[in-house]
Amino acid sequence: MPVHDTLLSFVNSWECDENDHLNVQYYFERFEESERQFRLLTGFSESQVGARRVRHVRYHREARVGTLLKVGACICFDGPHVLTVLHELRDANSGQLIATAIDGYNPAVDAARTLRSRFKDSQEAMAEAAAPRGLSATPPATRATLDGVLANGGQLTHRSTVLARNLGSDGRADDTFALGCFTQAAPFVWERTPLTRDALQAMGAGRVAVEMKLAWASPVKAGDSVVVASGVTGCQASTFTMRHHMYEARTGRLVCICDAVVLPMSLQTRRALPLNPDQREAILRLKID
Repeated sequence: MPVHDTLLSFVNSWECDENDHLNVQYYFERFEESERQFRLLTGFSESQVGARRVRHVRYHREARVGTLLKVGACICFDGPHVLTVLHELRDANSGQLIATAIDGYNPAVDAARTLRSRFKDSQEAMAEAAAPRGLSATPPATRATLDGVLANGGQLTHRSTVLARNLGSDGRADDTFALGCFTQAAPFVWERTPLTRDALQAMGAGRVAVEMKLAWASPVKAGDSVVVASGVTGCQASTFTMRHHMYEARTGRLVCICDAVVLPMSLQTRRALPLNPDQREAILRLKID
């Protein structure tokens, strides 16, 4: 159980999507606030460990309207990164685990002993439930260009402008802004597959993400315009993966990359629906390099 309580919150109806559960961008919003509170409570900062390299989120249960939320955070030295900060989001009433996030940092190896001593009161063992499952823990390479993604089978899926309300305390666009863009982009990827909006409605199914990994390459600020290019990266028995690349629109500079594991979910049973062989074959034909 994480050492520090970092957030008490509530699922509002306006934060829920067409599947009647909390939209992924608002999970990231909660984890961002958890990070800010964790830093306040512990003195943890980038000056000690460097910039966050990746945030890896797994969704374990749905958060429906009215759910009371509680987040706890701690440092794990046995996680998949040199230093891992773990956030656990739970139902505040039942204690059930709803989602987890692991933030990956890569401080100098010789600083590990000092960090262990400095944060000895904030350490816990890595929770197995938070470990990466459908996506590797390794941050993605950040060399892909917009033209290259499009040439390799990706498509433009979203355009947006960073507004003042999208900025974090450091004056840069935050995770919530990025996930809001990727939430808008994802349906355009789904629509290229056999699992179109009409097909999903006929199945009584919705589009669901079960795991996501976000890595920032460079910042954007208020007034900057961004463009998103996306594509399918793989397919399994009941899930497929997609990757979103965000670029600053004027210069083509890479801003961030988000990988996602997604699946069709029955809106009646709230369980994953398996993909049939024809669907898997069609999805794999869309795979980008």
